[in-house]
Amino acid sequence: MVVENQPKILLNEIEPLLEAQHRAVLSHALADQRPSDIAEIVELVDNEKRRLIFDALDAETAGEVLEKVDEATRSELGDLLSPREIGAMVAELDHDDAADVLAELPDDVSEEVLQALGPDESAKIRRLMSYSEDSAGGIMDPLLIKVPLTATVAEAVEKMRAAEIDQDFYCVYVVDEQDRLVGDVRLRLLLTQPKETPIVDLMDRDVIYVHASDDQETVRNVFSKNDLIVVPVVDPQHRLIGRITADRIIEVAEEEAAEDLYSMAGTDPEELDSFSVINAARIRMTWLLPCLCGTAVTAMVMIFFKHYNQLVFLAAAAFAPMIQAMSGNAGLQTSAIVVSGLATGRLAALRFAQVCTREVRIALLVALCCGILGGVACGMLLVARAPDASTNVLRLASAMVIAMFSAIMVSTTLGLLLPFLFRRIGIDPAISSGPLVTTANDSISVTIYMLLAIALAG
Repeated sequence: MVVENQPKILLNEIEPLLEAQHRAVLSHALADQRPSDIAEIVELVDNEKRRLIFDALDAETAGEVLEKVDEATRSELGDLLSPREIGAMVAELDHDDAADVLAELPDDVSEEVLQALGPDESAKIRRLMSYSEDSAGGIMDPLLIKVPLTATVAEAVEKMRAAEIDQDFYCVYVVDEQDRLVGDVRLRLLLTQPKETPIVDLMDRDVIYVHASDDQETVRNVFSKNDLIVVPVVDPQHRLIGRITADRIIEVAEEEAAEDLYSMAGTDPEELDSFSVINAARIRMTWLLPCLCGTAVTAMVMIFFKHYNQLVFLAAAAFAPMIQAMSGNAGLQTSAIVVSGLATGRLAALRFAQVCTREVRIALLVALCCGILGGVACGMLLVARAPDASTNVLRLASAMVIAMFSAIMVSTTLGLLLPFLFRRIGIDPAISSGPLVTTANDSISVTIYMLLAIALAG
């Protein structure tokens, strides 16, 4: 069934109902709709219509819609809906989804909602909220099925039947007396083996697991490398505390890709936390102001050399942008390759010496080709401009070759080193591809070219 245009169709259907405020008819129209489609509509309409939509939904569907809308819309819904209403919706969600929703609401609203929930539910959600939102503990689901080492197949099957788990599960985990993870048993074995078979005879002890403190990017890489559907989560004492499923990892992969994209573009995911244009402008200017200072440095370099030979200054003004662009792009290519490798956790990308050897060899070839082509272009254009200054033209063309080569090598080196450096000190390596580094490359490349032009032809 094709569902791509379903939100648009649904919006056209309910828009007259929203305008006329026909709550009963609206409730009937939304009754069988997917929460994801309703969430898209909620993101598009104003608060008055959002109020009508949530009034028309049952608590379970409203909770799923609240969980699926974007951060900015959820922030506004936190002001639109009362804590009691949010509490009723959150109570219908899985604990991990409930923790994610409450973590993005104001602290006072979140606390009111938690107090309105039952003590057991509230304790489980608070525990999840105590973990970093980007950690395995922050994205795990605490609901799972576990049995002791002494259990039989019959006991495990009975435990499955009695479990109050709405979502799919794929295995039963085996723990010791201290609740520490020992292994797991696939459902297929439980369904095909005699009831009296001991669990230990079916258990796979070589189970892949993650720690609650592991970064969600690390967890994503564990799934990718091992083709997993689900992975258990343990605490520092190796006690089983939750599980992470593949559908949650798909969400994590989307979040990580978006964060890297924002960092490389010189902004921040926080920009999407609200609809405020002032907030968005503030975040972008935080990145752009240093870039403005960097470009001012480039201008100062050009002005500093303006009293030298007119032909030299003309060549510098004409060809400096070429060197800036080529070196910046070359550095960006290198950093993009390195950042991608670090993000996916590939061993080849984590080994600095191996990456350095490969990228430096590539950079040498690229820099040599670009340098020669840039020098030829510089010579031809300057000869056409000043045919009588052949000696200076040759020197300036030589300066162009050396400057292009040097600038690309410097830019590539920065693109290679900075992601590793940022990763080591705990900063997102994707920032090394952002406008700050690009601006630094521009200033360095122009300075190199001007100094060489003056030295050779000034």
